[in-house]
Amino acid sequence: MYRKERSVPLKSSSSALYNNLSVLPLRDKQLTYFAAVHGSTVSLASASADGLSVSHRQLQAKEGGLAVSASIVTQASWCVLPSRVLLVLTSQKGIQMYESDGSIMVYWHALDVLEPPPAQAVFARGIAAASGRFICVGTSSGLVLVFDIPSKGTNITLSEVLEEHRDSITDITSEVGENPDGAAELVTADDSGALCVWRAKEEFSLLTKISAFGWSCSSVKLWNGVIAAGYGNGQIRLYEAMSGALRATVSAHARWIYALDLAPLTGKLLSGAEDSYVQIWKLSRSPDTGDIEIEHCHSECVTDTQLCGARFCDPEGNSFAATGYDLSEIVRYGQV
Repeated sequence: MYRKERSVPLKSSSSALYNNLSVLPLRDKQLTYFAAVHGSTVSLASASADGLSVSHRQLQAKEGGLAVSASIVTQASWCVLPSRVLLVLTSQKGIQMYESDGSIMVYWHALDVLEPPPAQAVFARGIAAASGRFICVGTSSGLVLVFDIPSKGTNITLSEVLEEHRDSITDITSEVGENPDGAAELVTADDSGALCVWRAKEEFSLLTKISAFGWSCSSVKLWNGVIAAGYGNGQIRLYEAMSGALRATVSAHARWIYALDLAPLTGKLLSGAEDSYVQIWKLSRSPDTGDIEIEHCHSECVTDTQLCGARFCDPEGNSFAATGYDLSEIVRYGQV
């Protein structure tokens, strides 16, 4: 069971964007950082465990050249690498990387905008750290940009571009559980609902491709070789990462799923959707057959709220937070 805790106020409300909440727990400081996007700004809040002490910062989307109007931010996410933590922002103009508290911008990558087809938006979206040294970012043209991140400093380089998707990237995830050598390390999802599974060495290689089935995939997670993907029809689908085989289909929500998250230490899966519900699930493998199993654990309704972001606040999944469209706060829940 989870119980509502003190909410964290935001300086501005949350936009209706996929995965519009990022959480960075800092256990040594007894603090949790939250980030949510509104228009051309990102609201950052750091909150104490009891929620009584909250500090705020706002980041603006960087403009490229002689910009007339403010660039819309599409996502903000912390990327945790062994040597450093970076806050990555994606927008219509490019990709910004900051130190974890948002104080210093260490890298800016402009999107190549030559002559996009009429009525086609240009933006970056989908952010994930991978393989201990890379940050992968998706684009509206279906490309996945792979950045090589040094252990310190600003000498970040674009090391590779993955060209497998034909539609806009929606989300990217990396393995959060055990990762044996040669296993899947990265999953990319696009607007058509197609998924690509990648192995990372010095370069990324495609392991398998999972075909679309008519619904956009808005959020994807990878845990112990299991892919959990959330779709516009409210379904969660579970796949074997190595083979791409479909193992389970769950009618999880009545409306479009906007966010998934996984607690790496326990295999808890969280889903948040337009239907106002956050659902908590438990993933596991059968000790006898090795089959993927999913069990429903908890359901929480955030009344009259179109949820657009939801995240666990700790690696065990003992607490979670959620944002909603036009909601100027982050609602938090803790296990009792």
